[in-house]
This record gives sequence, structure tokens and C-alpha cells, in this order.
Amino acid sequence: MKLLLDSTRCQGYGLCHEPAPELIELDEWGYARVREHDVPQGGADAAEAAVAACPNSALRLVK
Repeated sequence: MKLLLDSTRCQGYGLCHEPAPELIELDEWGYARVREHDVPQGGADAAEAAVAACPNSALRLVK
């Protein structure tokens, strides 16, 4: 499973970082960057929570 970010949709709310800090980091303005595109085993719940937390649908999971 891969975690993908559409950076043009990210508005810098930073809500995705809280459920998945091991997968997503925030820059100095709060915009998301995906640390690890390949979701590690056991990280699916955190990745799904991060996707659900984004109010702009900037994140998505691809299986």
C-alpha cells in the first residue's frame, strides 16, 4: 500500500500529521510531506486515519 499526497490540494492544516507522524512530516508552514510512500506493515490504520483527517482530500491510499 502506498500513501500519496497531492500537494496542490494541501492547505497546511497539519491534521494528517497527528495520526501518522511516522509517515507524514510538516514543513515550517504546516504543509504535509510524505516521509514514507510505502506504508510499512502495521501502519495501515495510521495511514487511513491520516487520509480521513485531511479536510481537502490531499492524501490517498493506493493498494
